[in-house]
Amino acid sequence: MGENRKLGVGQIILPRLVTSKLSHRHQLCGHRSISEISGVVDETLGKRPLGGQNDTLNYRVFSSTWNVGGMAPSNDLDLEDWLDSRANSYDIYVLGFQEIVQLNARNVLGPRNSCISTKWNSLIGETLNKRRRKGAGLHQEITNSSAIERSVQEEHFRCIMSKQMVGIFTSVWMRSNLRPYIHHLNVSCVGSGIMGYLGNKGSVSIRFMLHETSFCFVCCHLASGGKQGDVLLRNFDAADILARTRFPGGAAQELPKKILNHDQVVLLGDLNYRISLKEAETRLLVEDKNWSILLENDQLLLEFPTGRHFEGWQEGLITFSPTYKYHPNSDQYHWCFDAAPGEKKRVPAWCDRILWRGKGLKQIQYYTCNYRLSDHRPVRAVFHAECEIRGDADCACGCIALSSTSE
Repeated sequence: MGENRKLGVGQIILPRLVTSKLSHRHQLCGHRSISEISGVVDETLGKRPLGGQNDTLNYRVFSSTWNVGGMAPSNDLDLEDWLDSRANSYDIYVLGFQEIVQLNARNVLGPRNSCISTKWNSLIGETLNKRRRKGAGLHQEITNSSAIERSVQEEHFRCIMSKQMVGIFTSVWMRSNLRPYIHHLNVSCVGSGIMGYLGNKGSVSIRFMLHETSFCFVCCHLASGGKQGDVLLRNFDAADILARTRFPGGAAQELPKKILNHDQVVLLGDLNYRISLKEAETRLLVEDKNWSILLENDQLLLEFPTGRHFEGWQEGLITFSPTYKYHPNSDQYHWCFDAAPGEKKRVPAWCDRILWRGKGLKQIQYYTCNYRLSDHRPVRAVFHAECEIRGDADCACGCIALSSTSE
């Protein structure tokens, strides 16, 4: 690991991540050079800074939450727009689903039905890897190196972990060349539904270490309902998830055991927070698209300044329409249509949210997209995540030699 390697003529040392970034650099948003590698590569000499201090790498993380309302995906469902995969701009995908199965007694109390989660993973994998062999000519603009060409051809996304608890499903994907630097990968599930413990509501959390930085991604489905007092149930669910989620500690390395102990945390899901206004007033404001007044009365945003349950959490500026409740296969809200006998006409709200916290994590986009599969719209957030790497330990394993000749 620590030995010095001699380089032949025409060889340089670059981090493994650079080979993929170089090949796609004209496609990356906001990255026009290898300068996203902070303090790792001297652009002239291809060397690390001396002294053995910790360096950093920046990664782009795509996260999304989607309540699919128990609707199974069709075999030809196109996910490219949702995953923004045409740009090939992201290193890590964190995808959280709610209600991938109907929340009936059979699914809540019976054995887990994994057919739907398997199908979702299959569609995600096909979408993320659909274009990996396209753009092979891009490397001609940069170099004729056969090593870079092999890296472009072999790089793909792989699922490092997925987990289903009743209708909650979390799936994490990343570029294959990052997999060697992932360690202490764990999952923790908390049921907070019926009787306070069943999995119709709750969370599925996945954590891992990337280099020397710990990440935790928490996919939640909190208590529903628009009645007075239901917000207290949602607050309790959130606090319960933070308290009961637990990960194993490390034997050789001290590891965070609780969600809030991780360096960088993203909490996403159908949090079910509603608008604290009378129904008639809310509908008029929605019709006028007066989001600012509605957001002033958003239950979750009203919780932030109290410091009771979401102290230290951040959320990006909401500029999109309420994500719930839509009429099936329509861009119209459900209350615009005549309700069936006994059916509730839900008032629109921003139920689907993505929160984050932690040093080195910066949200750069927060938006939704127009998929009509269910009565919710998926919400997406893009982050820049800064990871610490050990200067000495990663030098050999994190760098590859690029040569103008074939091995």
